[in-house]
Amino acid sequence: MECRPLGFLIGLPFAFVALLISMVGAAVWLLGSLVSCVCPCCICCVALADLAICLVKLPVDIIRWFIDLIPC
Repeated sequence: MECRPLGFLIGLPFAFVALLISMVGAAVWLLGSLVSCVCPCCICCVALADLAICLVKLPVDIIRWFIDLIPC
Protein backbone atom coordinates (compact mmCIF):
# COMPACT_ATOMS: atom_id res chain seq x y z
CA MET A 1 0.00 0.00 0.00
CA GLU A 2 1.34 3.39 -0.96
CA CYS A 3 1.56 6.32 1.41
CA ARG A 4 -1.19 8.84 0.60
CA PRO A 5 -1.59 11.20 3.55
CA LEU A 6 -3.96 13.51 1.65
CA GLY A 7 -6.45 10.70 1.14
CA PHE A 8 -6.28 9.91 4.84
CA LEU A 9 -7.00 13.51 5.81
CA ILE A 10 -9.89 13.86 3.37
CA GLY A 11 -11.47 10.59 4.49
CA LEU A 12 -11.11 11.32 8.20
CA PRO A 13 -14.46 13.14 8.71
CA PHE A 14 -16.32 10.39 6.88
CA ALA A 15 -14.51 7.77 8.93
CA PHE A 16 -15.60 9.58 12.10
CA VAL A 17 -19.24 9.32 11.02
CA ALA A 18 -18.64 5.67 10.14
CA LEU A 19 -17.14 5.16 13.61
CA LEU A 20 -20.37 6.40 15.17
CA ILE A 21 -22.31 4.01 12.93
CA SER A 22 -19.99 1.19 13.96
CA MET A 23 -20.82 1.85 17.60
CA VAL A 24 -24.48 1.39 16.72
CA GLY A 25 -23.45 -1.81 14.94
CA ALA A 26 -21.68 -3.04 18.05
CA ALA A 27 -24.80 -2.40 20.12
CA VAL A 28 -26.95 -4.25 17.56
CA TRP A 29 -24.47 -7.15 17.55
CA LEU A 30 -24.56 -7.35 21.33
CA LEU A 31 -28.35 -7.26 21.38
CA GLY A 32 -28.55 -9.89 18.62
CA SER A 33 -26.12 -12.13 20.47
CA LEU A 34 -28.14 -11.90 23.65
CA VAL A 35 -31.41 -12.66 21.87
CA SER A 36 -29.88 -15.60 19.99
CA CYS A 37 -28.63 -17.04 23.28
CA VAL A 38 -32.08 -16.77 24.80
CA CYS A 39 -33.91 -18.07 21.74
CA PRO A 40 -31.58 -19.89 19.29
CA CYS A 41 -34.46 -20.52 16.87
CA CYS A 42 -34.56 -16.83 15.85
CA ILE A 43 -32.90 -16.83 12.42
CA CYS A 44 -33.35 -13.07 12.07
CA CYS A 45 -30.78 -12.52 14.82
CA VAL A 46 -28.11 -14.05 12.61
CA ALA A 47 -28.88 -11.52 9.88
CA LEU A 48 -28.74 -8.71 12.43
CA ALA A 49 -25.37 -9.94 13.66
CA ASP A 50 -24.00 -10.01 10.10
CA LEU A 51 -25.26 -6.47 9.49
CA ALA A 52 -23.70 -5.33 12.76
CA ILE A 53 -20.33 -6.81 11.83
CA CYS A 54 -20.44 -4.95 8.51
CA LEU A 55 -21.20 -1.73 10.39
CA VAL A 56 -18.29 -2.29 12.76
CA LYS A 57 -15.88 -2.76 9.81
CA LEU A 58 -17.19 0.36 8.04
CA PRO A 59 -14.63 2.96 9.29
CA VAL A 60 -11.66 0.96 8.03
CA ASP A 61 -13.36 0.31 4.69
CA ILE A 62 -14.10 4.02 4.21
CA ILE A 63 -10.56 5.11 5.00
CA ARG A 64 -9.14 2.52 2.56
CA TRP A 65 -11.63 3.57 -0.11
CA PHE A 66 -10.64 7.25 0.18
CA ILE A 67 -6.94 6.47 0.19
CA ASP A 68 -7.32 4.38 -2.97
CA LEU A 69 -9.19 7.21 -4.76
CA ILE A 70 -6.43 9.78 -4.31
CA PRO A 71 -3.76 9.65 -7.01
CA CYS A 72 -0.10 10.12 -6.11
